[in-house]
Amino acid sequence: MPDRRRTAFALTAAAAVAAAAGSAVLASAPAAHAAVVDVDYACETKIGPKSAVSPVDIKAVKSGNAYTITMSFEKGVSDSPIELPKGVMTPRAELKLGGADEGTIKVKGTPNTAAIPPNTPIKIGQLTGTYTPKKSGKVTFTAGVLTVHALGMDAAVCTPKNNPKPSLELEVTAAGGSGGTPSTSAGELPKTGPLDSAAALGTLGGTVLLTGAAGVLWLTRRTAR
Repeated sequence: MPDRRRTAFALTAAAAVAAAAGSAVLASAPAAHAAVVDVDYACETKIGPKSAVSPVDIKAVKSGNAYTITMSFEKGVSDSPIELPKGVMTPRAELKLGGADEGTIKVKGTPNTAAIPPNTPIKIGQLTGTYTPKKSGKVTFTAGVLTVHALGMDAAVCTPKNNPKPSLELEVTAAGGSGGTPSTSAGELPKTGPLDSAAALGTLGGTVLLTGAAGVLWLTRRTAR
């Protein structure tokens, strides 16, 4: 009977520690914050200066040690005096990094799938690229220079003139590095709000429970002696 009581007590204590540790992980889970930011572009084009404001959205999806970054435009930022046939226009852009990391990353779109009528805003759509963290911590992504390549030339080069705020803040961990808060497992990151901490919670909770089980075995064997 004493052995059973000790075993039950050890299991209860282990479960309590796991629950407390899980709550701590949930409270301190890393966060990703994204926001649609209005970017005021000043464009130098072959037909003179143009300007337009477009809401810009940046998302990230973890893939191994890197992230696939997607930049989306809700409005066109320039137009063409002539029709652009299918497949002749490809946009590209730079994103400025801030916070724990620095520099720029490049994102690129796909050629237009349909002809673009003259004097019509050129739809940019989605641009994608890859970001591999060099440092651990919170990294921000901000819209930089946008270039519209059409008819074999850079038809428009657009620079943000309103000093836009970051569109994405992401908690990252550099591969093989130290410091910072480990990021969550692979999967799409939310546009706003906290990251999914279920994986981290399960991992830590499992570790504590395994420790508790080892303690139970030790207590049982010691009692048997």
